[in-house]
Amino acid sequence: MAIEWAGSTPELLLALDRDATGTLRSQLETALRDAICTGRLKAGERLPSSRELARQLGVSRGLVQECYGQLSAEGYLFARTGSATRVASVRAVEGEPAPAARPDASRLSVDFAAGVPDLASFPRGDWSWAQREVARTVRNEALGYGDPRGSDVLRDVLAGHLRRVRAAVAEAEDIVVCGGFAQGLGIVLHVLARRGVRRVAFEDPGHGDGATMAAAGRAGIEAVPVPVDDLGLDVDALDASGARAVVVTPAHQWPTGVVLAPERRRALADWACERDGVVVEDDYDAEFRYDREPVGSVQGLAPGRVIGLGTVSKSLAPAVRLGWILCPPALTRPVAEEKRLADRGSPVLDQLALAALIESGRYGRHLRRMRPVYAERRAALVAALAEHAPAVRLTGLAAGFHAVAHLPAGTDERHVVAEARRRSVGLYGMSTYRASGAADPPRLVLGFGDLTETAIRDGIRKVADLLRS
Repeated sequence: MAIEWAGSTPELLLALDRDATGTLRSQLETALRDAICTGRLKAGERLPSSRELARQLGVSRGLVQECYGQLSAEGYLFARTGSATRVASVRAVEGEPAPAARPDASRLSVDFAAGVPDLASFPRGDWSWAQREVARTVRNEALGYGDPRGSDVLRDVLAGHLRRVRAAVAEAEDIVVCGGFAQGLGIVLHVLARRGVRRVAFEDPGHGDGATMAAAGRAGIEAVPVPVDDLGLDVDALDASGARAVVVTPAHQWPTGVVLAPERRRALADWACERDGVVVEDDYDAEFRYDREPVGSVQGLAPGRVIGLGTVSKSLAPAVRLGWILCPPALTRPVAEEKRLADRGSPVLDQLALAALIESGRYGRHLRRMRPVYAERRAALVAALAEHAPAVRLTGLAAGFHAVAHLPAGTDERHVVAEARRRSVGLYGMSTYRASGAADPPRLVLGFGDLTETAIRDGIRKVADLLRS
């Protein structure tokens, strides 16, 4: 897409050699022609005015006008009366390979991708208010690099929020603001590696061999899978794995949706204390619960052994790119230092906007507004499957905005996923999240957060025969 410039004229870097034998006009024509043919300047892009380009290059305006006229005659540029001079559509230079066309992503009419909130419901008005309020009131000294742990204002607000809502043991000085779960986990794993941890356990099914498992490899730590059953992580299997750290999703296990049972929560805390272990708690989806009473974080049971990771990617939107690491006091300093080395700190103005959103009550109001929305979509998914594929059992519905569909025995999970895509419906198999990649037993992970109730019903109807097979 061509760049559209509002107001001031765009700048353009072109070099002219006044010691060369060729004329300045010839050099300018060649430079512009090459920039267009090689794709540096795209079709439709606006060029600087002749007056402005002459000023930038230190040449006469007439020389630039003559150059523009020549290139327009050759078909490289075009201009209309009263309009800017723009780049015309031209073929690449003969012999030069044309840039490879980007493959179009499959256009899905309904996409049951998990982990995506309702993007259309992002509280744009409240976020705009918070940004304006921050810009109006921010102290000058807050605009510097500051503490790599993050804004003291946001850390203080987050500490209070986590104590009230997640029953966490949280102090502002032990919170490090980060750029979301991925960065937070990467920082934590590097710190643990330097403290002698050589093996970290992940839930299976869980993050599979994707980016989360790869983060362990980048930190030089071996990643081992530990099974999950109907009560959550198997703590006995964790103990037998030899891992000294484990990454868990106790509030709504990813992706099975089971909630870590109370006895398993206590056993996990005991394991960490007895084995000198560390629990990394991904506290995602805790804001959206339906059938169960809210449960507190595991961090509240063993604050000296649990590192809490949280983000607003599910509660607001992934684009906000803000999260936090709630550290045991002994790990705060090394985690903060790792964050400093990574990027010197997350964007302060966005941190202050999030703090304003939480402190003003607008964040809580957004969560209260979204809970019934997701509950209605959850109900629409349950009803659609009951109508079109009653043999399919749903689990993992206690919280969040995804569920697990248990397909009839003998169903080819991969065939279902592939055939659904040919029907323009995005389905995702549990095999993606298993360490072994096994597609048996056949299950689907169905996200409904970013789908309307109508889209959910239409999507299930389109693939109903596949789910019944």
